[in-house]
Amino acid sequence: MAHQFMTFQLADRLMGIDIMAIREIRAWTPTTKLPNAPSYVRGVVNLRGTVLPVIDLSDRLGWGRVEPTERNVIIVLEILDQMHGLIVDSVNDIVIVEESSLQPPPVIGMGGRENFLQGLALVEDRMAIILKLEGMAMDLSQSDLANAA
Repeated sequence: MAHQFMTFQLADRLMGIDIMAIREIRAWTPTTKLPNAPSYVRGVVNLRGTVLPVIDLSDRLGWGRVEPTERNVIIVLEILDQMHGLIVDSVNDIVIVEESSLQPPPVIGMGGRENFLQGLALVEDRMAIILKLEGMAMDLSQSDLANAA
């Protein structure tokens, strides 16, 4: 069985997410910050009348905060019936990865972040980190956002 992923850049890292979760790709829009929000929640934006939480994916994965510029983009995703935006550097291509080529993430004690990884795949001679979006959404619960306000 083959999986389709959209690949994108996060600093020098090649990342991938399930194409079926993507709703749109938007240019960077400044966010409205929420008090008491986790550091990785950069704020919210208005998406056609819907409040969209925007997550700094680099910060969420423990790689440090990004200071977005107009070159960054927001990938709008639907995860477990909730819309989220992820700040990334740029989007690349849609790739097809065979199930047999998707390697499980190594067990190396990532402090709970292993729930974010679906696996690793070789894409054009580079290792792509494939995200497991459900793990991220479960960790960013509605109570996190409610407590922020």
